[in-house]
Amino acid sequence: MKSKENSQIENKTLSLIIPCYNEEDNIELFFLECLKVFGEDNNIEYIFINDGSKDNTLNNIKNLILKYKDYNINCLNFSRNFGKEAALYAGLKFSHGDFTAIIDADLQQHPKYVKKMVDFLKQNDSYDEVACYQEKRKENKLISFFKNIFYSLINQVSDVNFYKNASDFRVLKRNVVDAILSMPEYFRFSKGLFSFVGFNTYYIPYKVEKRKHGKSSWNFFSLLKYAIDGIIGFSVFPLKISTFVGVMSFILSIIYLIIIVIQKITVGIPINGYPTIVCLILFFGGLQMIFLGIIGEYIGRTYLETKKRPVYIIKDKLNYKELEGADNEKLVER
Repeated sequence: MKSKENSQIENKTLSLIIPCYNEEDNIELFFLECLKVFGEDNNIEYIFINDGSKDNTLNNIKNLILKYKDYNINCLNFSRNFGKEAALYAGLKFSHGDFTAIIDADLQQHPKYVKKMVDFLKQNDSYDEVACYQEKRKENKLISFFKNIFYSLINQVSDVNFYKNASDFRVLKRNVVDAILSMPEYFRFSKGLFSFVGFNTYYIPYKVEKRKHGKSSWNFFSLLKYAIDGIIGFSVFPLKISTFVGVMSFILSIIYLIIIVIQKITVGIPINGYPTIVCLILFFGGLQMIFLGIIGEYIGRTYLETKKRPVYIIKDKLNYKELEGADNEKLVER
């Protein structure tokens, strides 16, 4: 006979947060894979977030809810596309499980790893979350090169440590979820937030599966923007660079001025220097514009943060009861 303590551990609930953007052909396939892994487990809460999809993702989620009415399937339908970070925040806010898993709907992150992570947390009370990382990345060498640079750079300039190649694919205990929700900032960088809150994290390798249907919305420029968001969100180092370069430029200009004056007095060289002056003006003018842009990024984010606009807006909150006839509840969440 199982002890009362073991029974309580086994009965702990799990929330699956599934952000969706144009995943119409993957919705039911994903759910069926979950059924293969978890079976008919009634302690699992499925939270699909439709992040302003342009295809039939929303209708397919509705059909899934109606078809598998005996399961706890929910959908948060955004009023437009707010991005994956907003979808993760919404999912965390509406989750109720003792464990909360973040997983994509495209089946590149297989649900079997969620079971491994949950089992690990059940057996190891000293850990608060388990995160997956890629041992071997499948991107081209150029993207892998820039990602390696990003992790090296951000770990040098940030106060928190970023585990190399760690993804948002992870399972969190309730105390970690509550800590993340205590930071309702508008510009969200989840990888940084996961590191910032601390807690004991165990990292496991996982293999990225081939995408079943559709095309990823991530490209080089979206990854570049994501990296810039991470650096600006968790470091003021770019501002310190502008100060350092400004001080060094001033010192070098004073030294150069002294050299020119000495040469003029002692040697009597003519001071022409038109090309030199033009090059210096263009060089330092360019530097000034770059650093004004960096400062503008920080000021702009501060400006938007003070407006306290919602991170996301929910048009419909759907479950089986809602779809059976009740009016959909319209919510605005910060």
